Amino acid sequence: MSVTRAILFTLALSIVGAILGAWGGAQYVLRTMRHNPPLHEIVHKKLNLTPVQQKQIEALEADHALKEQALEAEMRAANMQLAQAYKTDPNYTAKVQAAVDRCHMVMGEMQKETIRHVIAMRAVLTPQQAKEFDDTVVQALSDQAQ
Repeated sequence: MSVTRAILFTLALSIVGAILGAWGGAQYVLRTMRHNPPLHEIVHKKLNLTPVQQKQIEALEADHALKEQALEAEMRAANMQLAQAYKTDPNYTAKVQAAVDRCHMVMGEMQKETIRHVIAMRAVLTPQQAKEFDDTVVQALSDQAQ
């Protein structure tokens, strides 16, 4: 291998290494930036659920996932309605307002569904588990408010 080829190979290898290192570092930072573990992780890993509780929670999560998918589809449809209204007339028209209102309604329903799901999961827990669960929910809501 000539000196020029060796230098180019080393340079290419260095660039690939730098890119992979930067990407890996960014992934690590993003993962460790989570201040609070997701509620799902708390429920399944830290509350020491009984097998019965585990099955109940899994059923609740499956039901919630279906409702969430339907609401996400509704949100996509509302956004399409907004895009179409704006495309037709890029002003704050009655059609744009109606589409915005629909988006807000769906967002509100998503939040209500999430809270109903949280409350349903809490009902499955023992008082001690519920205390830790509540602390996590309150902390997550408080973090989002900041």
